[in-house]
Formats: sequence, structure tokens, C-alpha cells
Amino acid sequence: MASGSKMKLSNDKKIDKSFYEHKLGTALESLHLEGRYRTFIEIERARGNFPNARWISKDNSERLVTVWCGNDYLGMGQSDIVLEAMQDALSSAGAGSGGTRNISGTTVHHKKLEYELASLHDKEACLLFTSAYVANDSALSTLTKLLPNLIIYSDELNHASMIEGIRRNGGERRIFRHNDTEHLRKLLEADDPKAPKLIAFESIYSMDGDFAPIEMICDLAEEFAALTYIDEVHAVGMYGKTGGGVAERDNLLSRIDIINGTLAKAFGVMGGYIASSEKLCDALRSYAPGFIFTTSLPPAIAAGAAASVEHLKTNQILRQQHQLQAKILKARLKAVGLPIIDHGSHIIPVVVGDPIHTKKLSDMLLSDFDIYVQPINYPTVPRGTERLRFTPSPVHGPNEINHLVASMDYLWSHCALNRAELSA
Repeated sequence: MASGSKMKLSNDKKIDKSFYEHKLGTALESLHLEGRYRTFIEIERARGNFPNARWISKDNSERLVTVWCGNDYLGMGQSDIVLEAMQDALSSAGAGSGGTRNISGTTVHHKKLEYELASLHDKEACLLFTSAYVANDSALSTLTKLLPNLIIYSDELNHASMIEGIRRNGGERRIFRHNDTEHLRKLLEADDPKAPKLIAFESIYSMDGDFAPIEMICDLAEEFAALTYIDEVHAVGMYGKTGGGVAERDNLLSRIDIINGTLAKAFGVMGGYIASSEKLCDALRSYAPGFIFTTSLPPAIAAGAAASVEHLKTNQILRQQHQLQAKILKARLKAVGLPIIDHGSHIIPVVVGDPIHTKKLSDMLLSDFDIYVQPINYPTVPRGTERLRFTPSPVHGPNEINHLVASMDYLWSHCALNRAELSA
């Protein structure tokens, strides 16, 4: 055999390509057997008719359904203010940004949006990302590199994007029990007082709708000279005087060092961001691969998001209506004995406790009652806590609420499910 040549495997030593398909099929089959297979429901939102949408079923028939599981919390994805801003930017700047932020992809629309977001959170600067997932992943993994020997203390129920970012570069990490500040204190006390530290947590946890003890965490951060990193994804636009999130509502913005937020929920568009000091944002801009090597958001998206942020800074009515509809729906579901979890936020989980039953309820609500709500199963939530999660908006009116409550009441009896309310 000639020197440097590569020996080829004989046919009897090669892996049959059917091996790959078999393994993939086995993995998918296990999801089906456990009732955890994720089904995508094809819908078409109709401008001006939110929360209704056209559902295209498997037989290609169309029906009008009410969406009860969307993240467009305030209906801003349908707002004329947002749409007009997007159309103007589309007409003037075209479809795409044309490159990364460093290579031709920074426009006046991106800079305006970053200004609006920095102002919203009372921070020196803001850095846009293509999603809040990427923002969390990029920021946390990059900070591990930029701050040698950094120890990150992470709430055990933090979002997957935070977990991935914390893991990525192999830095020191500590996991504290959910919202347990005493456990957090013990972890902080056990580490070198001279080591740099960062506490990462969420303001509202999306599966149970509970709030973090932000002030107590800030107290610990000050005591142990740690940075605070808060994910406000499920709060921006909806809480606080100007929509700055729970930290703004609780007058704690000045005690939060780094804020992660999204443009894809209350603001109704897409994208994510980090708001912090000028120096920290500059460091992420210069070192974070998830920012450097990604094409920037289309100008129309940035323009629509900026218009949404600017509008919601002064629109308390939408926030008030949103909270009111959430309170009404929780009270109505409690009145018929459904096991909801109520921590005072706008997120309303109804716990079923079985993945197959949860999927069946979701299917029946859609097929029999024109109500669209997706099942939430493991690993998103722990086994035995599978649920339907409802997210009311200001435009879910009395008719929609009446129909939902009546439908849930009927199905709960039909499926002989437990009506004992869970304690919050």
C-alpha cells in the first residue's frame, strides 16, 4: 500500500446506513409511547382578528380556533403601530440586513432599538441578538471566558438557554434550589470570597408563573460582591411603569447588573437582547460568537420592535387589561374546581399530571371546541406535573373566557380528572 494512503474498511466492517434510521426511529418511538411526541399545529393568524386564527387540519380543512397558548401576550404582533413601522422600514431598507452587525448589518433601525431598550431598563447600553435564547447562551458562556475563575450560581429551574450558556465553556457553576435564598447563601459562603461571582435567575418562571425573590437575591449579591443576571423574558412589556419588567415594578433596576429580554413575546415581533453597562455590552459585542457571526435582524423587524417598545412605555392600559383578564380567568377556573397554579402572574397552568391525558385534552379542546392550547410535558416540566398552560391577553374577551371555562369543565368531568386545587 502506498505511503500516506488510507485503508478502506471492508464491506463487512462498515456500519449499515440503516443503523442511523433505526436509532432515530427508536428515539422517536419512545416519545410516542410516553405521550411526549411534539405535534406542530398549523395555524394562520389573521390580522385584526387575534386571538383567533385559522387552523389547517390534517385533512386540509380549515376552522377558526382561539389561540390560548401564544406568547404574543399583549397582541402587539397585530398592532397597526408595529405593522406600519415594519412596512415603512421594509419599503425604505428592503428585506434583509445584508450582513452581520460588524459587516454592513448595522442600520439606524438597530441603533434606535438598542437605544429604546437601554432606556427601558435604565442601563447604559443594549446589545441585540437574534433571539433571547441566543442572548442568554452567548452572554453567559462569554462571561465565563472574560472573567477568569467566575463562579455562576444558577436557579435550578432556569431556562434551557441559561443552562446551556452556563455549561458551554466549562466554568465553575453552582445550582441552588428554586427560589431558595438560604440555599444560595450557603453556596456563596462555601466559595472563595475573592472569586468573581454571578447569580443567574429569572423574574417570572414560565411553567409555574412564579416570581423570583429578586430583592433578597440582590441583597446576597451585594453581600458577596456578585453580579446579578436576570432573565425578564416573560415580564418585559407587561410589568413596571414603562414595561421594564418585574425589576422595574419592584424598583430594583439599579441593583440588577445584566438584563436579558425578548422582543418575541409582549413586544410582538422577534429577537432578544442584553441590557447592561457600556463596557459589558462592548465586551460581548467584541467576544461573543453568537453575536459576531450571526446575520443581524432584518431592519423591518428592528423597526417594528422599536415602535412596540416605545408605545408600551406609555401604555398602562394594555398592561392593566392584561392583568385583569388573567385574574378573571384564574377566578373562573378555580370556581369550577380545576387544579390551577396561581402565583399572581399572568401565566395560568392547569395541572393534569399525565402526559397521555394532557395530550388527549389538548387534542379534544382543538377538535371538539376550537380551542388551541399545547400540552406541556417532560422534560419541560417534571414528570407527574404535565399541564395545559393558558396565557390570556387583553383581547381574550368574555365570550372566549366563557367558552374556555365551559369546555374545560366538561372535559374534566368527561375524563374523570381530579378537581382538587393545587396550592401555589
